[in-house]
Amino acid sequence: MEKRSIPKATLGRVPVYLRYVRGLPDEIDSTISATKIARGVFLGEVQVRKDLALISGRGKPRVGYERDKLICDLENCLGSEKMTNAILVGAGKLGRALLDYDGFEEFGVKIVAGFDCNDSILQTGKSKSILPIKEIEAYCAVNDIKIGIITVGQGSAQEVCDRLVACGVKAIWNFAPCTLRVPPNVLLKHEELALSLAHLNSKI
Repeated sequence: MEKRSIPKATLGRVPVYLRYVRGLPDEIDSTISATKIARGVFLGEVQVRKDLALISGRGKPRVGYERDKLICDLENCLGSEKMTNAILVGAGKLGRALLDYDGFEEFGVKIVAGFDCNDSILQTGKSKSILPIKEIEAYCAVNDIKIGIITVGQGSAQEVCDRLVACGVKAIWNFAPCTLRVPPNVLLKHEELALSLAHLNSKI
């Protein structure tokens, strides 16, 4: 099943399924049912069955899915069978938190370096360097960077975005509170932290 034929909402739940199935004890059965997965991730059984049918077929009656095959299918759906290099621009508090978080690698993305225009926060020789922004083009060319993460202020976000696109970046994760313009062949995901919190607040 090609990834593009899977709805975006289903793709958004795939990491949840993958984390749960990967985290099951090794000594449990080699198969697992959609019912058990649904209970484990607190989602509706009908929804889980539909999602898994798109990703890994319908499973065997009264048996479910072979666990190893399901993990492989979920990984393939996310593209996490291979590691994709990403960089981050804007090494402030949010940027540093993302840069220091290793959980992305579980799903096939590795943030390999950060970039900033503030010389006082640059660092090298550690697991993940923070480099001057002037070096971004050369770094992307050498390290095959496919994903760019933007954690700069609103005023410079579009300029950073344009530089990333010029470097050949194919997908951008934007945390700046503004709408960016990208070419049709570049994926763009906006992360509106304040709006997400406001949405939660409105439901209280």
